[in-house]
Amino acid sequence: MKTCAAASLKAIAYQAADRPQGTGTGAAIVQFTNTTATSCVLQGHPTVAGAANGSPELNVPLKVTPTGSASPVKLSPGGQAWLKLTFVQVQGEGDGYCESGSAPVVYPTMVIGLPGAGKHQVALDDGQFAECDGTLTATAVTATKPS
Repeated sequence: MKTCAAASLKAIAYQAADRPQGTGTGAAIVQFTNTTATSCVLQGHPTVAGAANGSPELNVPLKVTPTGSASPVKLSPGGQAWLKLTFVQVQGEGDGYCESGSAPVVYPTMVIGLPGAGKHQVALDDGQFAECDGTLTATAVTATKPS
């Protein structure tokens, strides 16, 4: 079975229920839906970039630490797969601060790349991505919805 083409996927993002303490995004779930009439496969850990001003051409690649193993996820027509991104959390109120001393960065959107399945620009359904230190951990694509 072939890998899902970028054009066959709809990607959305929302804040994870289970996330680190702090005031930034902390953790986000990215959901992929197969919008075609044929089954396809997703597999692997994502690449992640912050899209400055929401513009993909101004991407800022983030350092991704992969967690968990990557096994193929078959997506039937209308089927869904997920991955979870966990960011170094912003502390404090308002603009907040990073424990490392660096300044927090806010991105309106992120660009999520999947092996063989293209890049997908996503915005949070309830705000913006705020993170510290340009690093995050990411699960592989999974058939089980994370929290």
